[in-house]
Amino acid sequence: MCPQPSETTEPLWRDEFAIRTDHERYVNRRQFGKFLGLTSLGMFVGHLWILARTWLHVDPPHPRVVVAKLGDVPVGGVTLFAYPGPHDPCILIQPEAGRFVAYSQKCTHLSCAVYYAAAQKRIECPCHEGYFSVESGQVLQGPPPRPLPRIVLEQQGDTLVATSVDLQTERTS
Repeated sequence: MCPQPSETTEPLWRDEFAIRTDHERYVNRRQFGKFLGLTSLGMFVGHLWILARTWLHVDPPHPRVVVAKLGDVPVGGVTLFAYPGPHDPCILIQPEAGRFVAYSQKCTHLSCAVYYAAAQKRIECPCHEGYFSVESGQVLQGPPPRPLPRIVLEQQGDTLVATSVDLQTERTS
């Protein structure tokens, strides 16, 4: 014999799908538990995806780009170029005869364009008075949190070629 459902118990589907609008605003423990479980599972899968991409990420090799000819940059002068991509402004400086240094032209504070102040022998950011060393790119003063990324240069005959970007935060002069 089949037990007869009592008149006081409601079907299970009524708990999950409220028909009356006054019951819709209440969330029972089962619904809240499902929500928390699915949200936690989604976040866990997202973190696994980020971890997998980090472990499997391979930096593409930097291109070799001709930056300038040796005679194009006067002593105490600068030349602007883009490296590694067309939207990455850089600054090439010849602070003394025969020595060339290149850095990203974006300040590490708020990405303002930096310029070379030959009289003070430093790289300056006009936005918030941040100063960088010409020799190493280290922060001398101001709010920038880290040194300028250095562009590694190689001399080939009478041309300077950019070969990579050095993002090292601790450099020696």
